[in-house]
Amino acid sequence: MKPVILYYSFGGATRTEAAKRAAESGADVFEVLEVKKRGIFSAFLVGCPQALGRKASAIKPLVIDWSLYDSVTLMAPVWAGHPVPAFNAALEFVPKDKIMNIVLTSSGGETPKSKDATIDLLRKQGYSLASYEDLKTAPPAK
Repeated sequence: MKPVILYYSFGGATRTEAAKRAAESGADVFEVLEVKKRGIFSAFLVGCPQALGRKASAIKPLVIDWSLYDSVTLMAPVWAGHPVPAFNAALEFVPKDKIMNIVLTSSGGETPKSKDATIDLLRKQGYSLASYEDLKTAPPAK
C-alpha cells in the first residue's frame, strides 16, 4: 500500500507543497474542492468564523479507493489560527483505520492556535495520528 495526500488550497501555497511532497514520497494526491468556490471576502468574512467554530464547509465528494492506501496526509491552510472549514469536511471522508498525518500551512504571521485542540479532536474521532506539522509557506509566485 502507499500513502495518499489530500489537500485544500485557497491561494496555491498548499497545492505547491502537496505536489512537492507527493513527488518526494510517491503518494497519490487528491484536491479537496469546496462546492462553492470562495472569493477573498467570503474566505475572511464567512470562512474565518467557520474555522473558529470548527464548522465544515460543503465539499465535492472524494472518490477514492481507500483500500489502496495505508496512510493519509491531510494538508490545509490556517484561517484565524484554526484549520479551514474544508479540512473539517475532508475528515468526514477519511476512514478511521488509516494512519493520519496533518500538515497545516500558513503564509501569514499567525501560526495555529489550535494545535492541541486539533490533535485532541482527531484522537476523539478515532484517528491514529502519526504526525502533526505547522508549515510556514511562501505565497506562490504570480
